[in-house]
Amino acid sequence: MTQIIPLFPLKTVLFPRGFLPLRIFEPRYLDMISGCMKSGSGIGVVLIREGREVGHAARTYDVGTLTQISYWHKRADGLLGITLSGSQRFRILSHEVRPNQLVQAEVELLPAMSACSLDVQYQPMAVMLEKIITQLDPPFSTMDTRYDDGDWVSARLIELLPLPLQSKQELFLLEDVSTRLQELEKILSEKGLW
Repeated sequence: MTQIIPLFPLKTVLFPRGFLPLRIFEPRYLDMISGCMKSGSGIGVVLIREGREVGHAARTYDVGTLTQISYWHKRADGLLGITLSGSQRFRILSHEVRPNQLVQAEVELLPAMSACSLDVQYQPMAVMLEKIITQLDPPFSTMDTRYDDGDWVSARLIELLPLPLQSKQELFLLEDVSTRLQELEKILSEKGLW
């Protein structure tokens, strides 16, 4: 199934079931958010491959996450604050850069990961994640936690840990939760976190 969505190129990787709080200040993204709130359509979050979050449209990776606006408010600094909730991965089939540098893309939704209980050997990841989440503000501290779910635990760790963005994207592209957990374990071991 394909659909047309606006893209939000960012220097972050968001997985399905994750949250992404953002401050919106660029006119093109204020227009995008306004349009999506009126229509109820989703927004595609994609990692920037080349370029910046502001100015000319950045080149992105081809796979990202479809999100919905789950919360919005006017911040004390006058900017718009929103929280995006990840729902499903997608692959970009084609895209068009509008005159205001907003990117519209035709995307194909990818199948959801199969449920995968967290094996005993990866339980320390759940413990690490719980320690991180208890130190965070909402929406993270109030999210529906699933510490027995290998997909959920690995995705949240990848989002929250200060890993290189290229590594996060490579883990995001993996089609199998068991492989993702193995690769994440290797990275954590190399960084002395495991």
